[in-house]
Amino acid sequence: MSSAIKRVQLWVGRGVLDSLASVGRFANMVADMGRGLTEVRIWMPRAIDEAANIGVGSLFIVLLIASFAGAVTALQAGYQFTGNIPIYVVGSLVTETIVLELGPVLVGLILAGRIGARYAAELGTMRVTEQIDALESLGRAPSSHLLIPRVLACLLMIPVLVIFANVVAVASGWFAAKQSLPITDQDFAYGARIFWRPFDAWYSVIKAFSFAAAIALVSCYRGFTTRQGAEGVGKSTTGAVVTSSVLILLLDLLLAKLLLTH
Repeated sequence: MSSAIKRVQLWVGRGVLDSLASVGRFANMVADMGRGLTEVRIWMPRAIDEAANIGVGSLFIVLLIASFAGAVTALQAGYQFTGNIPIYVVGSLVTETIVLELGPVLVGLILAGRIGARYAAELGTMRVTEQIDALESLGRAPSSHLLIPRVLACLLMIPVLVIFANVVAVASGWFAAKQSLPITDQDFAYGARIFWRPFDAWYSVIKAFSFAAAIALVSCYRGFTTRQGAEGVGKSTTGAVVTSSVLILLLDLLLAKLLLTH
């Protein structure tokens, strides 16, 4: 019994120490990024290239998922619709569901897999092949060359992609609703406006910005601290996607609690 207790204590202690060490390494990475912001001429062109890669490379998959999400939302609304509810409520249901929840969350989860995995794999490969060490030996700051451009590109482009996704999803839901329900354009537009609040759009952008920060920082941290060769790169990539996805869901809950409850 005593040996089992000791093993549990050892396991718990090791987990606590590893967690504290991870927090320290993450804080150190963020601090290095803050210091590297002064090197604008280094990270600015790289950030522009990264933003273009994110925007162009992710636009198709984001819009495809948004169109299907909007159409499915409208079709399910048509399935659950009863004659006791005014028909224009479908417009409100589709618009609010997409803008407040499905648009930011679906885009965030998809980009956590696409962008987060790529960033973690790239940085992890550079770490295990000692490219980052070589950069440091030359007196160059890895944060301004590798981390800041990726983080800023995510913070800039992911909210833009979410806005595009919201528009396409609402349009797709509008079209699907007209095919499955006896609803006119006027009815749908009236329902979309009647419960709309200007803060809803800002809330969607705030969520997108928060998700972008989670994806970028977690993925860069996991890749930047990779160890153990090719196996470590695989673990870092998987860990970046899983951790980013869980953080997105947690942030979704926290932001809803903080910003939507009165």
